[in-house]
Amino acid sequence: MSSANFSGPTLYILTGPTGVGKTAYTIELAQRWQVPIISADSRQFYREMRIGTAYPTKEELSAAQHFFVGMLSIHDYYNVYMFEQDVLKLLKELFQKYPVVIMTGGSPQFLDAVCHGVDEMPDPDPNTRQFVINLFQNNGVEALHAQLQLLDPEYAAIVNPNDSKRMMRALEVSLQTGKPYSEHLHKKQVTRDFNIEKYYLNRPREELFDRINRRVDKMMADGLLEEARSLLPYRHLNPLNTVGYKELFDYFDGKCTLEQAVTDIKTHTRRYAKRQLTWFKREYEEVMLFSE
Repeated sequence: MSSANFSGPTLYILTGPTGVGKTAYTIELAQRWQVPIISADSRQFYREMRIGTAYPTKEELSAAQHFFVGMLSIHDYYNVYMFEQDVLKLLKELFQKYPVVIMTGGSPQFLDAVCHGVDEMPDPDPNTRQFVINLFQNNGVEALHAQLQLLDPEYAAIVNPNDSKRMMRALEVSLQTGKPYSEHLHKKQVTRDFNIEKYYLNRPREELFDRINRRVDKMMADGLLEEARSLLPYRHLNPLNTVGYKELFDYFDGKCTLEQAVTDIKTHTRRYAKRQLTWFKREYEEVMLFSE
């Protein structure tokens, strides 16, 4: 397929579950079309989190022009609304030079923000925030998820049920605005002045899960344990509330063995991949890959 086949400026989205092989596939496509890549992987925004996020290597980054990789520190505040605005501004510049721009990554909310728009998130009032904090402190993460299922079942279906910070934020917005958090993430009435083509990579389930397991093993061999240890003082920051780091923090706390932590990373990553696929199947066209 050649970029010359596109009619008008086109954002070509190539997503898929974690571990499916997006990076290599996207770079090959970018080289063939000689176009840049925009990352919509929210974990790869942060430069300190390289091993645990399968951060592109120096060779991969030099193989094609990348944007939004390692642009932030874990100490920086960033959200989907800011990402939407930043990407739209960048696309306006890129489309003056390129007929096609590829966007890749597995963060559904960030992809949806660019496709459908997102309301600017309100800052919660003190009473709402305190209510949500009390709910979590008194009843745990299960209560957050149960409340979110009532207020926003769409978001509750795809958020990590152990991700207390994202669920608390979703509850704050839902309670304060009277609208589900997911409605703020994708406003279907928004139209863009460029074409959007959407595809998601997939593999047979056993093959995908095997790739995930082997990738976790490679991360550990590459130094994920040491990387997580160096980030332990900042575990309270939102970017680190993610699979691959939380499990190792539990190991450092003495809550489990290292072997169990690695097993948990694999299990939680596979579950996350399932949730990603549920989201992508709504409006993306599948491209099935098979190992040679």
